[in-house]
Amino acid sequence: MAKLNIVLYEPEIPSNTGNIGRTCVATGTRLHLIEPLGFRLNEKSIKRAGMDYWDDLDVTRYIDYQDFLEKNPGAKIYMASTKAPQTYTEVQYEEDAYIMFGKESGGILEEILLENQETAIRIPMMNDIRSLNLSNSVAIVLYEALRQHNFDHMQLGGHLTKYEWK
Repeated sequence: MAKLNIVLYEPEIPSNTGNIGRTCVATGTRLHLIEPLGFRLNEKSIKRAGMDYWDDLDVTRYIDYQDFLEKNPGAKIYMASTKAPQTYTEVQYEEDAYIMFGKESGGILEEILLENQETAIRIPMMNDIRSLNLSNSVAIVLYEALRQHNFDHMQLGGHLTKYEWK
């Protein structure tokens, strides 16, 4: 069973992190937060965006990037960046892959990207766009990784409330 991991490197906007937390709960994905955070986790805006799902979130905080690496030895980390040389669909995500996204104002440090060139990935977009919204980017890449594992632990069929599908 795939147990993917989303890593946010120094996130700054609480509503993005709340939305990402909700996506993680909906997909059975772990969330890793690398400090410093641009907000407090008890802020109303993070709870509002994550709604009542925040208490169900599997989330771990780290004091910095080095702390994250030390506590997750051997983790296969994909670095999502607009500067990456390959697209997010060109890689094969392991069942326990870590997919890291950088802070909204500047992304992942180039020094970190350079050390991880073979796992640096990007979402294609027009040249004159700086970047997509962080929570949208997480959803796009996470669902590709889940698709590659056939959504193996997720409900694939929906049900109508008042009717039955034919």
